[in-house]
Amino acid sequence: MSARILDGNWAAEQVKAGLRDRIGVLGARGVTVGLATVLVGDDAPSARYVAMKHADCSELGITSYDHRLNGSATMAELLAKIEELNADDRVHSYLIQLPLPSHLDQEAVLAAVAPEKDVDGLHPFNLGLLTLGQPRVVACTPAGIVELLRLHGLDLTGKHVVIVGRGVTIGRPLALLLALNRPGLNAAVTVVHSRVKSLASYTMEADVIVAAAGSPGIIDAAMVRPGAVVVGAGTTFEGRRLLSDVDEKVGEVAGWITPRLGGVGPMTRAMLLSNAVSAAETRLGES
Repeated sequence: MSARILDGNWAAEQVKAGLRDRIGVLGARGVTVGLATVLVGDDAPSARYVAMKHADCSELGITSYDHRLNGSATMAELLAKIEELNADDRVHSYLIQLPLPSHLDQEAVLAAVAPEKDVDGLHPFNLGLLTLGQPRVVACTPAGIVELLRLHGLDLTGKHVVIVGRGVTIGRPLALLLALNRPGLNAAVTVVHSRVKSLASYTMEADVIVAAAGSPGIIDAAMVRPGAVVVGAGTTFEGRRLLSDVDEKVGEVAGWITPRLGGVGPMTRAMLLSNAVSAAETRLGES
């Protein structure tokens, strides 16, 4: 591999170091950051993600609350849990672990979360603020990708970024974030997806490729311009093995690349913690 590695584990530690200072300031003012998770069903990858999030909270001194509902839970039961968390003063922010079982209405569930407690940045109000160029809470994976690139000294000003994937958790909010008129951003953004013919005709023109389609190996070496930055944000599980949207041979062509493990994932979790701390700071400022 000739590409330099975008080390998400190292970058996440830089984010956590800054958060420790902020958590200490909050603690000195009598505030313990509270973050809750809600997991519906027994999806194994989701359960692993939730466990890692709680471990991260423990590491930084954030109090975490783990709520579980069985896979047959009704919308009424889940909405009742959301109402409970909206009213719980110990919880500064919380998340509903996605994906939800198919019988539940994901859009209605996300809309029921109090916007100020929306740690994932997926509430329509928070997405709307991002659309207006006034972001308050930004979805964790897009925020993590931006911070990962920044910490590795990669300025996106005027660069052509091609995002493969248009999902609400990564593709759409990332496109809005990268195009903001802010230092280090100001990118020219193209969003494509798996149904677009000749993806390579787009990706070969990119300075930066973000693969977020959830389709293993959708980006291969022949689709990447030599020296380009390639971020693998989409993942799929094959049993317990995590597969990336980016084929491993891309590392022979790219200038920078995320590893299959230890790339975007640690940064997503780090930005979740950052959003939780920001929610606690905002509440304190409003009190």
